Amino acid sequence: MVESDRGAPIAKPTFCPHAQRRFVLIAAILASSMAFIDGSVLSIAIPSLHADLNATLVDAQLVSKGYLLLLGSMLLLGGEAGDRFYLRRVFGLGVGLFVSASLICDLAPHVGVLIVFRVI
Repeated sequence: MVESDRGAPIAKPTFCPHAQRRFVLIAAILASSMAFIDGSVLSIAIPSLHADLNATLVDAQLVSKGYLLLLGSMLLLGGEAGDRFYLRRVFGLGVGLFVSASLICDLAPHVGVLIVFRVI
């Protein structure tokens, strides 16, 4: 406990040390950028989806909307998981899962695999 200027005890802050705040900010910006780029890249890739995977317009919509739906819902659950299981651990797990699923999407042999792993 630390004493305030009035003599009352106050709790010592438990947030990130000042020396590490810059790295936390950079990691958060990079992760947010990855999610934004991944969400917007599909508009450029639709002709390739049609040509390479014989994807229909409905397939392209499932790829896009499935990703956005799960992203929106997982933000709240990810925050809660971070509070319960340590932010660093949950953040690392999330980034690792995102990168792994993105690599599988890149190697998807047909549109069904792409839809499933875009949702993941």
